[in-house]
Amino acid sequence: MTDRIFLHGMAFVGRHGVTEDERVEPQQIEVDLEARLDLRAAGAGDDLGRTVDYGALFEIARLVVEEHSFRLLEAIAESIAAAALEAHPRIEAVSVTVRKPGVPIEGVLEQAGVSVERRR
Repeated sequence: MTDRIFLHGMAFVGRHGVTEDERVEPQQIEVDLEARLDLRAAGAGDDLGRTVDYGALFEIARLVVEEHSFRLLEAIAESIAAAALEAHPRIEAVSVTVRKPGVPIEGVLEQAGVSVERRR
């Protein structure tokens, strides 16, 4: 499927990291989400009921990042992808990218991140 809904540059605050020290203070987590689904009926009928509400996808990402604590960015991405597929049967596949600025690595690093893609 080539039709896509995308939300890029979402930013949330959560307590995530491998070490306890990383999880003490809330940190910014950035998320991009791309859902693949057939958008023809929604476009032809100008009908929100035949697509996936962008706000609902945003809320899934927000809840995962802000209301849970994960050690790995991989776990955040996996949880967002699974929740999006579970909540919205129209979605055939979803890609989620999670970035964390300020990862505690010795050296210059703007951010670290992961991307996952999951299909039904």
